[in-house]
Amino acid sequence: MDITEIIDLLKEKADTRYHTGMLRFGIDNEKALGVKIPEVRKLAKLMGKEHELALQLWDTRIHEARILASLIADPKLVTPQLIDSWTKDFTSWDVCDQTCGNLFDRTPYAIEKALEFSRHEKEFTKRAGFVLMAELAVHDKKTGDMTFIQFFPIIEREAWDSRNFVKKAVNWALRQIGKRNETLLPLAIQCAERILLQDSKTAKWIAGDALRELTSLKPSRKKGR
Repeated sequence: MDITEIIDLLKEKADTRYHTGMLRFGIDNEKALGVKIPEVRKLAKLMGKEHELALQLWDTRIHEARILASLIADPKLVTPQLIDSWTKDFTSWDVCDQTCGNLFDRTPYAIEKALEFSRHEKEFTKRAGFVLMAELAVHDKKTGDMTFIQFFPIIEREAWDSRNFVKKAVNWALRQIGKRNETLLPLAIQCAERILLQDSKTAKWIAGDALRELTSLKPSRKKGR
């Protein structure tokens, strides 16, 4: 299957109503075809890992082609340079989140890039840093608690950022780390309580929203959430 065939398959799955509806979810649909994520995932499953094809798909700049690229790229072949290059191209939260959750968090560079991107000025690059923290908390079953504990001061440090796609990612990272296990849950709650004291409307929203979820967790449900 070559790049032309893949784009044709994506176009066949395009839904004009879905394309229009993307705007309601804050997704720029200018370069989108209007293909639902489950359909993109079905195609990726049929294709398997095709790293060179993934690189070509990304270069098309088509919204769904880039999400497909994140699904068929081989994490073993991903370099820090590729992560930087693709991250610079993020112009929508869903491509950012899909790429981080399908691919970047499965590379040896995920923690390093989470730390690096968390300081970035660009909105979607900074979002990627906190999305990586959240996705690592869910997907990485081997990494020890100390890795996630080091993220708490960073979450506190950046809780001032009022940009919509940043503040939601900061909140997401805090919640997912807290839900990872019984050790991290009270530490996440303490982190949220400190953020709540910051003189910032955004920080208070991040903390308040996280505390509602984290303090409601029952001991029997904390693990594996």
